[in-house]
Amino acid sequence: MKIDVEQTPVRVPGFRFAGVRCGLKENGKRDIALIASQQPAAAAAAFTTNRVKAAPVTVGMERAATGRLQAIIVNSGNANAYTGAAGLAVAKEMCAIVARQLGIDARLVIPSSTGRIGIRMPRRTLAAGVAEACRRLSHDGFHAALEGIMTTDAFPKFATEGLVIDGREITIAGMTKGAGMIAPHMALVPNAVARGAHATNLTYVMTDAAASAAALRRVLRVALPQSFNAIVVDGDTSTNDTAVLLANGVAGNRPLTPAARAFPAFCGAVARIMQTLARMILTDGEGATKVIDIHVRGARSRRDAERVADTVARSPLCKTAFFGGDPYTGRIVCAVGYSGAVFAPRKMDIFFDNVQVVRRGEELVGRIERRAAAVVGKPAFSVTIHLHAGEATAYRAASDLSLDYVRFNSAYRT
Repeated sequence: MKIDVEQTPVRVPGFRFAGVRCGLKENGKRDIALIASQQPAAAAAAFTTNRVKAAPVTVGMERAATGRLQAIIVNSGNANAYTGAAGLAVAKEMCAIVARQLGIDARLVIPSSTGRIGIRMPRRTLAAGVAEACRRLSHDGFHAALEGIMTTDAFPKFATEGLVIDGREITIAGMTKGAGMIAPHMALVPNAVARGAHATNLTYVMTDAAASAAALRRVLRVALPQSFNAIVVDGDTSTNDTAVLLANGVAGNRPLTPAARAFPAFCGAVARIMQTLARMILTDGEGATKVIDIHVRGARSRRDAERVADTVARSPLCKTAFFGGDPYTGRIVCAVGYSGAVFAPRKMDIFFDNVQVVRRGEELVGRIERRAAAVVGKPAFSVTIHLHAGEATAYRAASDLSLDYVRFNSAYRT
């Protein structure tokens, strides 16, 4: 998938962007990105629940908890994760440079990093890149910043949407990166706690709408389970996953609260952008050839439904069968069985799209092999698992697992 960025300019009123090269990436591409609002913005953020958190995540969690931010400074090519006190100092120094250069409060700046884990950051190189990004800020720098956050991505991932609130035109734009080490489990600050880790998921959504921090937190609470927290490429939750939503209010609408009449429309627009971005990550999953939507129905509880969906989405055997276009249901049945969900196997139904392949615990593929194979041979299809144990549901979306994924990641550092 290719996007001609020259034909897709993106501007968000009140925001400037920059992307520069400073030498962190061996390929010589942009490796520093800066997003800055002309004024402090309402903010909500979610971060990885991996117990091993990168230094920029630790700093970002503390600062985003205030609900007010003005700039995001990002580097790619080095995750600044598992780097101890030195890594924490580097993350804070990135923010301090931005604050000095832009004349803003350092507490309104948060850092992000993505790349290899456990490698110390070259501080002078990084500092020079951050300072240069501050000098290059531009209302037209969106795509330069987007390149600056990318690592193993095959194409740039962004989405925009406009709507009218209180007679004011509102712009919403989002950028994301990620292709491997993708199984985000992000939680909103201030209650992001450990739950469960090279590419990472970094997502930034900006709008000129006026909105309270509480409204933005509600938006992320709705949108994350439908987007980034529902996707699986390889089942590994990164040390650096970050999602930030900023609203600077320059559009001049009445500030949105969760109770505002226009809030559902605003929430829906942001959720659609995040869903679009998350889908792009799956499409770009390292070595991926297919996207599979996994729907679980009739579970005893939501937790059981999510267990089944997660297990199938992460199963190497299921994912390799999807890659091969093999309609073998045994791997799915096996995964559901060890998921930990409580159900009666003799009641389970499974469908590939609208083709039923298991009925009440009995495998049917032998009778409909051609139809079932045609479905799983497509680049996108759905798997629906009905447990007939209750009313709970869950959804996940996954990519397949190919030979290219193994080749790429076996030589990631070499």
